[in-house]
Amino acid sequence: MYNFEFILEPYSGSKSRHTCPNCGKNSCFSLYIHIETSEPLAYNVGRCNREIKCKYHYTPKQYFRDNKIDRSIQKWNKEENDFVIDLSKKESSFIETEIFKSSLKGYDKNNFISFLIKDLGEQKTSRLIDKYFVGTSKRWEGATVFWQIDIEGKIRTGKVILYNPDSGKRIKAPESYITWVHKLLNLEEYNLNQCLFGEHLLKGNSAKPLAIVESEKTAIIASAYFEEFIWLATGGISSLTPEKCIALKNRNVVLYPDSNGFEKWEQKAKILRKELNCKIQISDLLERKIPAEFRNEGYDLADFLININSKELDIK
Repeated sequence: MYNFEFILEPYSGSKSRHTCPNCGKNSCFSLYIHIETSEPLAYNVGRCNREIKCKYHYTPKQYFRDNKIDRSIQKWNKEENDFVIDLSKKESSFIETEIFKSSLKGYDKNNFISFLIKDLGEQKTSRLIDKYFVGTSKRWEGATVFWQIDIEGKIRTGKVILYNPDSGKRIKAPESYITWVHKLLNLEEYNLNQCLFGEHLLKGNSAKPLAIVESEKTAIIASAYFEEFIWLATGGISSLTPEKCIALKNRNVVLYPDSNGFEKWEQKAKILRKELNCKIQISDLLERKIPAEFRNEGYDLADFLININSKELDIK
């Protein structure tokens, strides 16, 4: 009988070893998984086996502390296969509007914006900035803020990420270069209940079909190519949960999982259909188009779009 909830994933072949979020090396990272369901706690919670060169080891205890998660209001929902917050016990906290507004500038020093301008041009990039309220952070030079704004316009938090301005890829060394606004502000007793990135776009748009991807970057880029959808992002492969997706209730949704996430999202889609009464399709676009050797690398829709002629593509 275990007296703890998460363990390092036992080795069961190459699929049980992942890319380290710190050093960026493939097939060397063990995730902490739940002992009953084998679901990972978070993509960056685990240990790199390059103990001399990398030494990265981020434990569940550190994750809960850093994200100010109160374990007393947590529960593991076996039916939904996810670690969720019991919303009945504590109300959500929100970021002050002035803090949010202060980030909406400095785009000439924002690496992600520089990449978008190179790929999409200034006019289209400007529209995307306004649409998704993309911000700039001083945490690292060139860093971007992806604000989680719910359907009521309330700001849940912001994810801060540093990108390479030329490749558009996330910088992963010498550290992971991901953090949260509520963490940086050191807000006491902050009760974080996340929503989908882009959720604010749902208000007044009840008829438009929705498309969901994993990363915020991908949602923004896909929105530039296919405006017939409202593009949203979960922020992680394990974050497609009923709690986070409550705004999808009774909507038509198409999921676009990363190349290594099709099976997992297929299972989660079954739960969403039942809990939220939404019509969900799962696109196998990347399963069909991406060479087998790249499927475990987390190749996503944004990677695909920036390398093809969008006029030749029907993504439905």
